Amino acid sequence: MEILWLGLAYALGMGVQALRLPPLIGYLAAGIVLSAFSIDVNEEIIHQIGHLGVLLLLFTVGLHLRLKNIIRPEVFGAGGIHLTVSAIIFGFLAFAFGYDPVASLIIGVLLGFSSTVLAAKALEARGELGAYHARVSIGILILQDLVAIIILALTGGGLPSVWSLGLLALPFLRPLLIRLLTASGHEELQLLYGIILAIGTGTLFEVLGLSSELGALAAGALLSGHGAADELAEKLWGIKEVFLVGFFLEVGLAGLPNMDALVFSLVILALLPIKSVMFFFLLVGFKLRSRNSFMVTATLSSYSEFTLIAGVAAASAGFIPESAIIVFALVTAVSYAINAPISSGANQIWNKLEFKLLPFERDVKHPGQQVFNLGGANYLVMGMGQAGIASYDYLKERGHRVTGMDIDPAVLEENLKARRRIVYGDAQDPELWQNIDLSEVKAVILAVRNPEAKVQATKMMRENKYKNDIYALTMRDDEHVHLREAGANAVCLPLKQAGQKLAELSISDEMDGSMSLEFA
Repeated sequence: MEILWLGLAYALGMGVQALRLPPLIGYLAAGIVLSAFSIDVNEEIIHQIGHLGVLLLLFTVGLHLRLKNIIRPEVFGAGGIHLTVSAIIFGFLAFAFGYDPVASLIIGVLLGFSSTVLAAKALEARGELGAYHARVSIGILILQDLVAIIILALTGGGLPSVWSLGLLALPFLRPLLIRLLTASGHEELQLLYGIILAIGTGTLFEVLGLSSELGALAAGALLSGHGAADELAEKLWGIKEVFLVGFFLEVGLAGLPNMDALVFSLVILALLPIKSVMFFFLLVGFKLRSRNSFMVTATLSSYSEFTLIAGVAAASAGFIPESAIIVFALVTAVSYAINAPISSGANQIWNKLEFKLLPFERDVKHPGQQVFNLGGANYLVMGMGQAGIASYDYLKERGHRVTGMDIDPAVLEENLKARRRIVYGDAQDPELWQNIDLSEVKAVILAVRNPEAKVQATKMMRENKYKNDIYALTMRDDEHVHLREAGANAVCLPLKQAGQKLAELSISDEMDGSMSLEFA
């Protein structure tokens, strides 16, 4: 019977993905269909799979936990005020719909969250995970996730064991845990280690009377900040997504809302634009540029899977009624459907709204401000990964004045340590190309990873009258065509050229025996 609900989840997930919506909407729909047709499923298995997904999700959140990213004014200030105001608005709304004061407070706080999964996917798809607005978005999400964990801990039921005080010694185990992480290598042992640590620590917390979700988050936090932690998080991403199918199926099995719950859901959805606009004006108030404020707003304009996760725990402990979970499922699914196209097209939407939103920007020094002076450089390298560094070093060694540019603070720090001249810049930010001085730049080398970013940057440079060479690194023919159309007058196709070179060498070797290739 398991193949039935797995197959249905896959089919409906594929269906909504074809509409360019998140597949988890299909998983929720699969649960609703199973419930509507009273199809017998093993709910215990689905619950266990879903619970593992939740633990792995919280573990990966912990792996990215950086205290310095939360205590920044624009994160702790804007994110904290937004969550407080949202909790008040949604709490009063829940009370007006007949929920008791405690349930109304919990519901109000939970509806203030935004989706971590949806935001991370959108930022990754746009190639902006290192951008300033992405760091603000992730910081606010982590702040919300920590509040969700507090709710999970408070609604877990029962008092913790006196032995739980021993958990305060966990930070002292960090050196040992890090040593085991590095000793696990980079393949399946590393992945297995992460899963064992997430589930094992969650089980330990549960045995001591605390939330297993809190344990998984704590386990991830013990590894955060280490280079291998980010690698582990990437490996766990897909596995976590598979297990979360069970969680969303379980929520969908609760069925459809009654009329009162449906009206409540519609009112909550009607307030989503207000929740979004609050983000924009709070962030502008905390000195962010209008574009950064808009990009954060577009990323966070949804309700959250953590609303469901913490809501299920609160309902299980009797703090909120089960009917609230059906409301949470509906508003989360619909908000995902609304947010997906907005988030994926955020840069294009900004281009249309730029002149309407710029007047709201404060006339102050903005955090995340870009550099518009390249210090007389003759060459600009955008994207300082492996290819960008190779281009930079080649030009520098031959006596040319070159400047690198990247959006990732970690990349900037590494290159500055290597004594390369590098500045912060977002290739997809129109303001960068409107204001940067390229008068002395003979050529721009685009070595950024995201194909759309390369095309958009090329278009904006040409629109702002840059007439010299633009070289773009690409590995696919379709990218090559789009870049040519955008105005890049020299494009590399390294994989294709590498293949041709190998064939050329093999023919040369066959003809004169002068060259040979040795394959390991």
